[in-house]
Formats: sequence, C-alpha cells, structure tokens
Amino acid sequence: MRAVVTRVSSAQVEIDGAVTGEIGQGFLVLLGIAPTDTPAQAEKLADKICGLRVFSDEAGKMNLNLEAVGGALLVVSQFTLYADIKSRRPGFTGAAKPEVAIPLYEHFLQTCRDKGFPVSHGSFGADMAVHSVNDGPVTIWMDTDTM
Repeated sequence: MRAVVTRVSSAQVEIDGAVTGEIGQGFLVLLGIAPTDTPAQAEKLADKICGLRVFSDEAGKMNLNLEAVGGALLVVSQFTLYADIKSRRPGFTGAAKPEVAIPLYEHFLQTCRDKGFPVSHGSFGADMAVHSVNDGPVTIWMDTDTM
C-alpha cells in the first residue's frame, strides 16, 4: 500500500462539479493499493499517518500530530501510485483491481475514523478534481513495503 501524504490548511474533492469531500487543517492522502495488500497493511499505514508528527508546535518545530491540532483527513484513491513507467505511456497492472482495492480503501477509511479522526473522501474510481492548499509544503511518500 502506498500513500502520498500532504499537510494542508484545506482540501476538497469534486465530482461532476459537486464537492463530495472537504477538510480544513489536516492531511490530504492519495492512497494506492496493490493486489497483494492486506487489511493489516491498511491498519499499519493508517496508524503511521494518523500519528505523523509534522505540524508545528509553539516553537515552530514539526512536533505535533493530527490529534494535537484537531486535524482531519481527506483520502482519495490513487491507482496511479502503482504506475509502471518503463515506457512513456504508463501501465497500471501493479494496482489492485476494484474487487480487492475497494474493501481495503474502505477499511483504511474506517481505521482512521476508529482512531477518532474526521475522514472525508472521494469516490473510488471516479474522475475527481482535487483542490488543496499545501501547508509548508510538507509532502511525504509512504510505502508499507518499506515501513
């Protein structure tokens, strides 16, 4: 499982011109799922993201986590995180098919909610417009295979 996590002051996702998910301060999470990913990996990644200490404390140091700042998550499915770029036209066979990816995506969302965080999201497989105001910018790449 892979994620690109961006610290944001706000973010939203639109589908067909309608806002379907929106947050203030928190994380925009682009989430990619591989065919071999498991619920345990989703839980590990959710735990890592929700505990990530990248918000500034009173001394200006990145020392606070999502809970400390009252933050939220906007999670958007992103199969392109598993792009094969050996040629100029990427292939996406490394991404999980919907029958595998959707339950894991939903499990990730629920795990974050179970930790007490507000979670907004896009719609799996939809053509979405994602808007964000990056804070910092702080952007972190995560892969459960290397955590």
